[in-house]
Amino acid sequence: MAPQELHDTAREIVADSRGILAADESTGTIKKRFDAIGVESTEESRRFYRNLLFTTAGMEEFVGGVILYDETIRQASDDGTPFSELLAGKGVVPGIKVDAGAVALAGHQAEKVTDGLDGLRGRLEEYRKLGARFAKWRAVITIGDGLPTDTCLRVNAHALARYAALCQEAGIVPIVEPEVLMDADNTIDVCERVTARTLQAVFAELDLQEVDLRGILLKPNMVIAGKACPEQADAATIAERTVDVFLRHVPAAVPGIVFLSGGQTEVQATENLNAISEVGGPWPLSFSYGRALQASALTAWGGDAANLEQAQATFLHRARMNSLAVAGTWSATLEAAVTV
Repeated sequence: MAPQELHDTAREIVADSRGILAADESTGTIKKRFDAIGVESTEESRRFYRNLLFTTAGMEEFVGGVILYDETIRQASDDGTPFSELLAGKGVVPGIKVDAGAVALAGHQAEKVTDGLDGLRGRLEEYRKLGARFAKWRAVITIGDGLPTDTCLRVNAHALARYAALCQEAGIVPIVEPEVLMDADNTIDVCERVTARTLQAVFAELDLQEVDLRGILLKPNMVIAGKACPEQADAATIAERTVDVFLRHVPAAVPGIVFLSGGQTEVQATENLNAISEVGGPWPLSFSYGRALQASALTAWGGDAANLEQAQATFLHRARMNSLAVAGTWSATLEAAVTV
């Protein structure tokens, strides 16, 4: 794929106020989701659920890309159409999770580094043949006493840049995801400082490894207080802090920023995204949500095929709400007024 095609694909995913559905839960992670609703996690139940999401009529109006898992990209819809072909036929760009998960960082056991670079070139070649046009690699940054260390930031930035360079070599748009976790009791001020340090490290390494910024998407955290912090900022403050950090550390050449929800509730993730969009910046600001798009739909389905239409309507509602948030036109009144 020529560089221009990478640029075009990155822009296509976030065009027209669309975002990304992160349906790339590992087998272990989706088992936890299924356990919560009393559904056995089998290859067929996982396929049925993903098929439910991907065949939702109209989802392509609000979702421009879907991140798949290794198992999922090899599966097909009820009529035998491979999921990557099904999505592409709806005008939705198929993507793939390629990292092998976070492991303890040697010498820094309280911190993580993401595995998966070994053999990545070959995996990307295979995924490209299976229909993937973009990929995702997640690095996790922990806030704590003396954390993150410079070592953690450097090794994760290096891995993200190596992954991104290999993706572009394979004709695949890399989503660069440095996630500053919101699991601690830190204030929003601490999150702002750590997010700034993280972005500095990542873009310095992307530049060093000559990654074409016009052919990537950035998937970051919002600047938000830790879940255990007693002082939680309102959406307007989160938006101002978030956009300010990104204006200072993210080049305008990046064709899109797709925020992760980071454990926020569905409505919180939508409300904060809407506030961020109202502030705006030189890049399209959108979403790449997993649970924040799926939680209610998963509950509505409950493992019962008879609930398929209700689950699809629930999923479509959340996708629509987040698309409105991308445009900065969502409101709590509208959220409450719309019934599924």
